Amino acid sequence: MKRKYHIISVIFFFLIANSHFLLHSQTPMYTILISTSLGDMKAVLYAETPVHSENFIDLVKKGFYNGQSFHRVINNFMIQAGDPRTRKSDDPDLQKIADVNYTLPAEFNPALYHKRAVIAAARMDDKVNPQRASSGSQFYIVQGRKFTDRELDLMVDKQVHIKFTDEQRNIYKSIGGAPHLDYAYTVFGEVISGIDVIDKIASVPVDKNNRPLEDVSLSIKIIE
Repeated sequence: MKRKYHIISVIFFFLIANSHFLLHSQTPMYTILISTSLGDMKAVLYAETPVHSENFIDLVKKGFYNGQSFHRVINNFMIQAGDPRTRKSDDPDLQKIADVNYTLPAEFNPALYHKRAVIAAARMDDKVNPQRASSGSQFYIVQGRKFTDRELDLMVDKQVHIKFTDEQRNIYKSIGGAPHLDYAYTVFGEVISGIDVIDKIASVPVDKNNRPLEDVSLSIKIIE
């Protein structure tokens, strides 16, 4: 059965006594270079999400992402890659496989949220994936948009988000992101330079399935 990984809005609420999380700085575990046909992005993968970071690096070492293209692009939201079917190949079997055929357990962390430029794992929706396990290969990079206090307050009131910390609120108001995805999809890295490339890719013309009309190819290598 063909599987599709989509980034969707999820209604969720954590039943906790105190929703004021103490955020801590993220610790870079690896540094990578994502080269695309529209420019390069330098990114770090977090030590706080070792399962996702190590898995991603293992795929990079195997050259898994090289020659692929971004297959789902939504302006003011995110750009998504990691589907091996986007790699040009004469192998008919390759065109049947949408990912690496395994999932990863969620690694939610209150310090890792969907601010602009973070890297997160795609996954199947809650109906078939109640544990919110991640795709083993598909990932997205958040472009997002800026939010007002009123918009953030409505998310809390409607239980689309737990209470925002002051840091989260300031980030979503100043640089933007996709707060409705927080703690529902695993964030495991962040683009630290070449952020303008995210905007370039997000603005390309797409078809009705949000696939770029012209391929935006990528390759990834480890810097350190």
